[in-house]
Amino acid sequence: MTEVRPTAAASASLWEREEEVAAVVRAVDSLCTDRSSSGGLLVFRGEAGLGKTALLAETRRIAEARGCTVWSARGGETLRSVPFNVVRQLVQPALVSMLPEEAREYLGDWYDIAGPALGIVEPGDRRADPQGVCDGLVAAVRRLARRDWPLVLLIDDAHWADQETLHWLAGLAERIEEMSVLVVVTRRSEEVSGPSARHLDTVAAAADGPVTTLSALTPDATAGLTRATLGRHADAAFCREVWAVTAGNPYETVELLAKVQDSELEPVEARAGELRELNRSARGGGLVARLEELGIDATRFAWAAAILGTGISVGLVAKLATLRPDDARRCAELLRTARILTAPDPATGRSADGDLEFVHPLIATAVYNSIPDALRTAMHGIAARIVADEGHGAAAAARHLLEVHPDDDEELVGQLREAAREHLAVGAPDAARRCLERALREPPRPDSHPHVLYELAGATFLTAPARTINHLRTALGMPGLDGDQRVDAVFRLSQALLHNDQLEEAVRTVEAEAARLRPGPARMRLQAVHFMWEGLHAGEATSPDRSQRLAELASTCTGRNNSERALLILRGFDALMHGENAEEVAELCDRALVNGRLAPGLGWTDTEWGIELLLMLANAYGFTDRLDRAETLYNEALRAYETAGWSGGHLALAHAYVGIGHRRRGRLKEAEASLREALRLAERVGRGLPLYWSATCSLVDTLLARGHVEQAWEVAERHGFAPPYPSTIVLPDPRSVRGRLLLAVGRTKDGINELEAAEKAAAARGHHNPVLVPWAADLARALSAEDPARAARLAVDVRRQAERFGTDTAIGEALRCAADLETGQRAVRLYAQAVTYLEASPCQYEYAAARIEFGIAARSVSDLERGLDLAISCGADGLADRARAALTSGVGPV
Repeated sequence: MTEVRPTAAASASLWEREEEVAAVVRAVDSLCTDRSSSGGLLVFRGEAGLGKTALLAETRRIAEARGCTVWSARGGETLRSVPFNVVRQLVQPALVSMLPEEAREYLGDWYDIAGPALGIVEPGDRRADPQGVCDGLVAAVRRLARRDWPLVLLIDDAHWADQETLHWLAGLAERIEEMSVLVVVTRRSEEVSGPSARHLDTVAAAADGPVTTLSALTPDATAGLTRATLGRHADAAFCREVWAVTAGNPYETVELLAKVQDSELEPVEARAGELRELNRSARGGGLVARLEELGIDATRFAWAAAILGTGISVGLVAKLATLRPDDARRCAELLRTARILTAPDPATGRSADGDLEFVHPLIATAVYNSIPDALRTAMHGIAARIVADEGHGAAAAARHLLEVHPDDDEELVGQLREAAREHLAVGAPDAARRCLERALREPPRPDSHPHVLYELAGATFLTAPARTINHLRTALGMPGLDGDQRVDAVFRLSQALLHNDQLEEAVRTVEAEAARLRPGPARMRLQAVHFMWEGLHAGEATSPDRSQRLAELASTCTGRNNSERALLILRGFDALMHGENAEEVAELCDRALVNGRLAPGLGWTDTEWGIELLLMLANAYGFTDRLDRAETLYNEALRAYETAGWSGGHLALAHAYVGIGHRRRGRLKEAEASLREALRLAERVGRGLPLYWSATCSLVDTLLARGHVEQAWEVAERHGFAPPYPSTIVLPDPRSVRGRLLLAVGRTKDGINELEAAEKAAAARGHHNPVLVPWAADLARALSAEDPARAARLAVDVRRQAERFGTDTAIGEALRCAADLETGQRAVRLYAQAVTYLEASPCQYEYAAARIEFGIAARSVSDLERGLDLAISCGADGLADRARAALTSGVGPV
């Protein structure tokens, strides 16, 4: 740990660490078994100075002796605001050593997503999705682990790692078994708050066994270390006093013994009383006093090094400390001799972007805290200018600007805004938020103030919708946001209100802004957004005549711009929900396309309109039996978000609707896989959101179609698929699906109640499409025994609505419902008609069900066998079992 330390003392922190070293040996041996071995994760926790760093050094020695590749990194107390700092230390050297084309080959599709965060690729113009960047970094390690197997990653002082690194580390920990890599993490025992604490908890939960807490040295171990360092003649009383003074802390013990050697103190009882004073000089105030003894130049050099924190080169420190090069080199040598600074140890394997580092984090902290407050602030300001002049960019300078006192400096506001843009481009919105919040404290000039708030809202949009709402409301209340930017701010505000489950207020906000605008594209955009949010509202309609007004406005649209295209889509979706003619719905949607494709500016990753509008378009096709076009749109969304690295809510919804496409088509196994992935991604975004409901509801519906009733119930229970329902529309209708689930598990009365609740909710909104809101057919079947008259009326109504809608699927399903209520030849005829319609529809599961039901009613072996083949092809295990049972019972011609 220092340059002048006896060999015995260098391994001092490994005294009484046999169990920890044995755990490391087992983990390394397991990793080295073969290339298919699963990954491992060890976490060691302890107070400062208990030997965490030494344990990592021993891990490196063990791993390298077995032929492992070892990369390491360390968190820094003053560097926690630097996004991706620790993961860059860890991974960047391996990628920088490659040719650019080689790095691109290894990272594949993740190159442009994770590359900017790792500092090997210039960021693009778009804001990066934080979850996508995190996933890209996990993928980078997975791919590099295959190249550099066996790979060991060492992360020291994880409690001081930046939040973005901890997000990545938590993601890596959750998938550690999927990759052949060993990760060893050390952290202090004190609590870390906020998201960082949650990430560290995730890491601890994924560790191989319980987190190991390091203990202090025992008196016997301290005595052994003392004699190993000073000689066997050190007497027992002296050794006991060493232990009492240091409390068995290995680092303090080593430093104290080094001071004993420096002062040539005899290790005997008569001199033991001098140990406490020596120990004080090695840390805290004593360290500061020792630093001052080296002279003002050395003190300034040490202060400048502590301000920089990383990249401590003699030249850079000289500039910050205003020292001549020769004086700076002399000071560096003095501080090395005093065991305050040292040259980076090649044995650690950490990338050294400077000539020096502090001997121990405790020393770095003590030096930084010793700088007078006013001087520390001024030095950060100078450091920001020096870092920028060195060409490191606004983001690198920002951590220093954050420490500067507010002084009405518009240039600083501009620098912080630029740093925020750089942070957003690499997927670090929290770092961008800190920069913009600091810019507001400067404060900005009146003409730029609302723009800073608007940018701040963009940085908090994904993580804190309530904050976003406040920022945008304040910005919109100030002069300065005009034209398209003001319209966009209103749209963003309405989106934030939607995501914060304040949909009614979102509707009112957009409506009020649209009313104050003159006719034109801007007003039409807000009118479209107003109709969009109203259309997504699951409660009673905000405006009773909404559909009529929307139809009148859309009738004037030819699709000449995106506002008109949006209104055509909204009109088509509204017609779909009301069960109007399916051909007219599809024709409205066709007019919103350009040569059969999405118009420029209406792509899945374009932010002007959001994902909701395009999902309305895709679903309008999907539920009017235009499944080819719907699946094209669903899959385009999935590819677009994967390519752009959007791994949050957008990707979850894309997987959910790809699953819905599979479910509609009758590919139930594929649907289940897509929906489980959607639910996994939705869990990361947060429970209770509309996207979470979409994934859960569709998965329950798919499992019921497969005949996996117990699994469907388990998913519903685990994911809270029960009232109260969200304020936004979810497809398929959650009340209808839950009612069907309750019937399937034998809770008939509860199921009927739920389906009747679905009836009331649909009636309030005028949603009469029996494909989207299929409560009536299930309710008719459930009531067939106790109230056959009502059941018959429901079946008639379902058929009437299905014929109005006009798709083969809707009519075929209505005929199935009617047949279920009949017996004898009337039932056979209705099932036969259902088969005819459903054979022409793209929905193979429903066709399989109709075939089997017809086969049973008509006692037709050939139809049962055909239905069985279809059910097996769909993955409908329950249907297949029903067909087999009928065949086994020996059906024959009627």
